[in-house]
Amino acid sequence: MKQLNGKVAVITGGASGIGRALALALADEGCVVAICDIDRQGLERTAELMAQKSVDCSIHTVDVADRDLVHEFAANVLDEHGHVDILINNAGVVIADTLEDVSYADFDWLMGINFWGVVYITKAFLPSLKRRPEAHIVNISSVAGVLASPNNGPYCAAKFAVTGLTETLSQELQGTNVRVSCVFPGGVKTNIQRNARFFKVANPNLCHEDAIECYAKISRLCPDAAARIIIKGIRRNKTRILVGMDARFIDMMKRVMPVWTTRLAAHFMRKLDISKTKWFT
Repeated sequence: MKQLNGKVAVITGGASGIGRALALALADEGCVVAICDIDRQGLERTAELMAQKSVDCSIHTVDVADRDLVHEFAANVLDEHGHVDILINNAGVVIADTLEDVSYADFDWLMGINFWGVVYITKAFLPSLKRRPEAHIVNISSVAGVLASPNNGPYCAAKFAVTGLTETLSQELQGTNVRVSCVFPGGVKTNIQRNARFFKVANPNLCHEDAIECYAKISRLCPDAAARIIIKGIRRNKTRILVGMDARFIDMMKRVMPVWTTRLAAHFMRKLDISKTKWFT
């Protein structure tokens, strides 16, 4: 999909972060954009920024964990825009807790958004995508879908599941007009940690604000840079899109030394504190 001008793109989680950056970047490419999120205020802010572009944009308040609302959203988008060419499953949330202590309710909440939301959105739009001359599905996984870390189990489980789902979808759509990409962002400066359901991270001495500060220092990319990398991957029909040098490094290390890298990640997260993030800045 080298020509993006005039394409219709649907983006979940478009109220902030990578989702907002993708909406703005695709608008600059001439795409019509439909964005959804549960955060209405954030959506309206994105819409204000989109109003400066010379393309159409629609915003939709949707909980992607609600299957019926997702299918209603898909119907509304198709009624308003006629078709969809690009689908980006970006919505995501985080829980910081151990697998032993995390509640079933919190686990269900995260899986509903991070995994089932991807399933619902994909199945709702796939029939329309298959009718287009060319189409692209982009699922945002994470380096946490490559390498696990302690006290991040629900998120890692969901992102590993998204990776497997996306790779299977890519296999099943071979020979069709629909291309599929799985995106693995490393550290990106978004509010996902600030908005996390926080109980405890691997280092018991870190409070939520400390964890937010550590993540902010470790994260090297801004959302705009991440969006540019993802769009470049769409243009090149890349099956795997690694976002950031940290993502590339983690992916390489996990392939070369999977057991050692997993142990090292656990050690790093247990020892992580504010003082050890100074060299990232």
